[in-house]
Amino acid sequence: MFQQFGRALIFLGIAMVVVGALVWLGGRLGLGSLPGDFTLRGERWGCHVPIVSSIIISVVLTLLLNLLFRWFGK
Repeated sequence: MFQQFGRALIFLGIAMVVVGALVWLGGRLGLGSLPGDFTLRGERWGCHVPIVSSIIISVVLTLLLNLLFRWFGK
């Protein structure tokens, strides 16, 4: 049982590092500030809606996952 828990923790740690690196890289590439990403600001509030960035991320992930599933035969 402890071996499975340890493996799960290692996998989650690696996944967090990968996701963190992708978020950092995405910010450096301009994701979140593309034309079509809306920012609404009031006097004491703000709301950011990254519509175009979300669409781009969705398309890229869909293509990558489809390629991986076809490549590994699932």
